[in-house]
Amino acid sequence: MKTSRRGRILVLGSLLTVGGLTLAGCTGGPGGSTGSGGEDDNVVTIYGTIADTEAELLEESWADWEEENGIDIEYESSKEFEAQIAVRAQGGNAPDLAIFPQPGLLADMANRGYLVPAPEGVVKNVEDNWSEDWAAYGTVDGTLYGAPLMASVKGWIWYSPSMFAENGWEIPTDWQGLLDLTAQIQSTTGKAPWCVGFGSDAATGWPGTDWVEDVVLRQSGTEVYDQWVANEIPFTDPQIASAFDEVGKIMLNPQYVNAGFGDVASIVTTPFGDPANALVSGECALHHQASFYDGFITDAGGTVAEDGDIWAFLMPPFEAGAEGSVVTGGGEIVGAFDDSESTVKVQEYLSSAEWANSRVALGGVISANNGLDPENASSEILSAAIEILQDPTTTFRFDASDLMPSSVGAGTFWKGMIDWVNGTPTATVLEQIESGWPSS
Repeated sequence: MKTSRRGRILVLGSLLTVGGLTLAGCTGGPGGSTGSGGEDDNVVTIYGTIADTEAELLEESWADWEEENGIDIEYESSKEFEAQIAVRAQGGNAPDLAIFPQPGLLADMANRGYLVPAPEGVVKNVEDNWSEDWAAYGTVDGTLYGAPLMASVKGWIWYSPSMFAENGWEIPTDWQGLLDLTAQIQSTTGKAPWCVGFGSDAATGWPGTDWVEDVVLRQSGTEVYDQWVANEIPFTDPQIASAFDEVGKIMLNPQYVNAGFGDVASIVTTPFGDPANALVSGECALHHQASFYDGFITDAGGTVAEDGDIWAFLMPPFEAGAEGSVVTGGGEIVGAFDDSESTVKVQEYLSSAEWANSRVALGGVISANNGLDPENASSEILSAAIEILQDPTTTFRFDASDLMPSSVGAGTFWKGMIDWVNGTPTATVLEQIESGWPSS
């Protein structure tokens, strides 16, 4: 399936700032003239970014529950969700539930009085089935407004086990080891080891932000990462510049990229899904992408397994010996615009382990729900990702750009990555990205 990152891949109709979304003429707040307004007609509308095959699987995941409970769930997908959800709320035409791909956008809608606090059943499900970190992404000023839905683990390095075995290459245990492995592969093959694609229509650039986020978390730790997300540490800070420099040791080196597609200049024009074909064909030895990428590899004709065509290891810690996995990831949060009986029932179901197991068993996605059985995952890599999320020793942080205001995370940060690989100096790029932060 094409992506657990659908909310990042689909086109943003406009760039919204989490702190500065203009919603003039508000219409009465939660439960007023938004959603179904408290009317319980056994029809619950859900609005989100999940589309195509994934949308079909989403609807299949709750089909039996709908019939058992006499509730009709009507799901609508939009490539302009980030813009239109605000317009709908302002105009009194919000859905009953929305699947937010960015916690920052959910927080903005809650702060402006459009969302209703999570009902008691959702609160209990979150307490029982989700970590404090995950619960925090749906919490605004101490009040839970939404429960997590699906998830992805980022920072996987995809490779061919047989290619590694034939050449005696070993999985690195620290960041320098990854750089050394890169140099070793280039020396052995005489070719660029890495394939990188930033292309994603209007969202072009987001794969580059994932690289930087992974290195910031591993190199500087959770405190710096959290301060960076809150802009207490700006992009121009030496610690963030250092992460760019480290990523640049691979991404800006013409000897290291872009296998199967050209050189550094081809990164921006290479669609992010295309490296899957280069991996399977053997043109590319290494690729950095999230857990959802196993669907792309399968579509390219490869088998994802430890003894299959393609497998993956997590980007290693910056220094060897760190206890537990250190990962970034993404996911969605379900928030409600009304509190009708049917809406509450659906919201409770989507926050349950029952729903998580139902959807994951259909394939292509995972969840961080602790009640999820990893055996229900459709591939070995997805099972491994679930186990990482459920491991109490894992250090997890949500994708930084999804937590930042959209003017930065989905705006100047994406554009900055494009400019950076196209040759703009790092210091200039960091200043440009930082300029996207709302002034208040």
